[in-house]
This record gives sequence, structure tokens and C-alpha cells, in this order.
Amino acid sequence: MEKKLSLLVIGGTGFFGKSILDAFKRGLLKQYDISKIIILARNTDKFLIEYPELISDGVEFINGDISKIEFIPNADFVIHAASSTNMIHYNDISNNAGKYNIEKAVSNYCRLATLYHNKSKILYCSSGAVYGKQPLNIETINEDFEFQQDLSSLSNEKQNYCLGKRFAENKIQHLGKNGLNVAIARCFAFSGKYLPKDQHYALGNFIQQAERDEPVIVKANGIIYRSYMEADQLVLSLIVILHHSSPFCPIYNVGSENQISLYDLAKNIANKYSVTYIFENYNDKIIIDRYVPNIDKLKNVMKNQNKFYVYK
Repeated sequence: MEKKLSLLVIGGTGFFGKSILDAFKRGLLKQYDISKIIILARNTDKFLIEYPELISDGVEFINGDISKIEFIPNADFVIHAASSTNMIHYNDISNNAGKYNIEKAVSNYCRLATLYHNKSKILYCSSGAVYGKQPLNIETINEDFEFQQDLSSLSNEKQNYCLGKRFAENKIQHLGKNGLNVAIARCFAFSGKYLPKDQHYALGNFIQQAERDEPVIVKANGIIYRSYMEADQLVLSLIVILHHSSPFCPIYNVGSENQISLYDLAKNIANKYSVTYIFENYNDKIIIDRYVPNIDKLKNVMKNQNKFYVYK
């Protein structure tokens, strides 16, 4: 008899949720027997109007703020992706509003999980930001890298985001100590149809400029390295990590290990869209930032997966 499993996505109207819904509609999750997706978010009514192409059979939408609700539906799998990745929400260092929202959301979820998700497999979407600023001499950072305690080199918003995610990881790990099946995905940078083009993402901003037939502009005064995992690969990674959740709370970096400088990224996008590019304060002699994961651990758990899954 065919298994029918359900997936609850908390904060399911952001990039991760849209990518999951898109993959589900195209049948990419059938290999994992997922036949139902529940999206829990604060404004699903608006989402249904703006993204009708993501509505399909087997998808249910529930309005709710995970930091406040008193009930949460049961599901075989749970992906908690309910924190904004828009850095503007974390830039007030005086009241730590963004950090506080991350903490409230995960704290309330952990309380509810002990009541409703004792038998679920749970994945918390954290961030590579928890490590602090990646040392420039380390090309890829792995899960064993010790968290930096001095965050003064980071902007206010990045400090808040980092600390909020560290708090959340501790709460999820505590769920594991209480016997729940949990895992953590430290997510880096991604590409895909639903990537925001109006936030702090360099790739999204470059694409938006090119789509407007404007020059692609890089303002950095040195080399910045990033890497991008494609959205379908992200979704399949999260589902596989879910299957490995346990009381021991395994942690996986999720992203691409193939780095590219923002200079080269801008050139590639400009050439693709046949627009010009502009490098303000150009300096290819020094590296000023790097944010690239080591994904050996993830690749090890993925190697027996469907041939569709290929790292780039």
C-alpha cells in the first residue's frame, strides 16, 4: 500500500516555502511519499492571491503566527523556516527586534512540539550566519567550526540575526534531548525562481537590475565570494535531512561549495541579459568577505539519492 505522508512548513510563504510548493506541484517529492503539504504563515490569504501558480491538490493553508499560536497541526514531517531573511528586520540593535522575533517563534514552537509533534521528524532552518564572519583564509567552513564569540566585525543586523539563530539552535537541540526527532540545516545562499529581488541578496539584486535593462552594479571595494545552491537541490536536501532527524540532532550545512566572486557573478548576469556592468571602487587584489560552506557531510547522506540530484 502506498504511503501517504504529510509535511508542515512553518513560515511557508517565503523563498523556502515557495520553492517547496513549486517542487511539490512538479512531482519532485513523490519519491519521498509526501502527498500533503500544510503551509502555516501569518498571511496566507495574500499569498493565495499573489501566487496562484503554487496552489495544487494536496496543499492546505493555515493562517497563524508561530510565535503566538496555541495549536499546531500534526504532520509526519515539519520544516520550521519562520524567520525573515531580510536584514532590514534586524538592524535595530537597541531593542533586538529581529533577534527577539526569532527567539519568540522558536520558543513557542518548541513548546507546541512537545504536545503535537512527539512522533514527527522536525527540521529547523538555521543559517551559516551562526558561525560569525568566515575567516578569509578558510575557503569552505564546516559544521565543526567553533562559533566566533567576538561579532564586532559584523553589522548590527548580522549580529542580531546570528545571535537569534544560535538561540534557536540551542532550543531545537534541547527538543532532541527530550526525545524528539530533530535536525538543523545551516543554510547559506541559493538561487531560484522565487529568490527575492528587492532585499540584500546580491544575486537577486543583480537579476532585477538586468531585467530592468539597467547596468549590473557592484559597489564592493574588494573580492566577495559567494556560492549558490539551486532551489530544487535545496528542497531535496531539506527533505533528506528530515529523514535523518533524531534525538541526537544532526546538523548539516546546506548550500553550494562552488564559490564565485561578485565581480564574476555580475559579469555572468550582465552577459546573459545583454546589459552592461559597472564595478564601483573595483579592487581585485584583496578578499574582503567569504560565505561558502563545506558540504561534505550533506553530500555523504545524498549520494544514494535519485540521479536527479546533482551538485553544481
